[in-house]
Amino acid sequence: GPTRRRKQARAAAGTSRAPLRHGYPLRAMGRKTRISIQPINKPAGFIMPLSPRSPVLPHFALLLSMLIWSSTFIGLKIALSVYSPAVAMALRMGAAALFCLPFLPRLVRTLKDPAVRGVLLLGVLCEPCLYFLSETSALRYTSSAQAGMVLALLPLSVAAGARVFLGERMGSRAWLGFALAVSGVIWISFGGEVSESSPAPLLGNALEALAVLCATGYTLCMRKLSATIPPLLLTAGMSFAGALFFSALSLLPFSVEPVRLAVNVPDWMPLAAVLYLGIVATFGGYGLYNYGIARLSAARAAAYTNLIPVITLFMGVLCLSEHITPVQYLAAALVVAGVLLSQSERAMREEHAHA
Repeated sequence: GPTRRRKQARAAAGTSRAPLRHGYPLRAMGRKTRISIQPINKPAGFIMPLSPRSPVLPHFALLLSMLIWSSTFIGLKIALSVYSPAVAMALRMGAAALFCLPFLPRLVRTLKDPAVRGVLLLGVLCEPCLYFLSETSALRYTSSAQAGMVLALLPLSVAAGARVFLGERMGSRAWLGFALAVSGVIWISFGGEVSESSPAPLLGNALEALAVLCATGYTLCMRKLSATIPPLLLTAGMSFAGALFFSALSLLPFSVEPVRLAVNVPDWMPLAAVLYLGIVATFGGYGLYNYGIARLSAARAAAYTNLIPVITLFMGVLCLSEHITPVQYLAAALVVAGVLLSQSERAMREEHAHA
């Protein structure tokens, strides 16, 4: 009959009917063809496997992110000379949210998953909401350089949290690099001087330490979600959450004194600083950082934040006329050495061996 003739024609042509799986036909393939299927709906706790030889691109993204974030201390200091902390952050996160509007429909669909929604909401509560609330308050009492120094404690905090909550382990060489970097940060702090821009450095540094704890929670949550959600979508989530949080906070009836700067800035610069913080630092900086932590361990990605106090010191000299002592230059070199040691190839092999 017709069916038999069709089967004979296909057999003569050397083809066969593809089997059906889940209602979709699969074409016949040669022996050399390999298929790699990546499941879309992974469990929320799935952790991406770490490669012993990580590509260069995640490291470059993290370096660029640290350069951008180091400039945020200068930008915030300038913005706080005119705006209150809540208003400055509302404008910053609002500008970032405008750039993230194309991701809003996809973000709403992602939030329908209860497991993803819980971790994402916890992450954005830690940062940007509580983190920037603590940091903007800290910069009213301490200098931008000292705030950047305290932030360098983040890698140790993240490493401890990743060990407890994510099961990530670090080799002895990486821990040695962290210790050197933190020692450099402490050295920088003791070599600093109290100035007009830091009227209460102890209070300001304590608030910045609280911001470090918030940043730790954010990094661990984003590391957990990076297996299922793209980095730009995570950045969009934090941008919308920050815009809503600080917009509501700016409506509260309280006033604060503006921050005093050691230099005179043009009238347009505070608004330009806010736009820079929202577009470049929030959208670009967090996008690069989320890309990096999606491809490296949480602790290794956070190790790059040790570069922030060093970069902030030099930016403070160039932009705000802050003074750096010779001791602080030596301490900055120690911080860089610690970061390079923790990111060396041997440290990566040790991490892969402990995984």
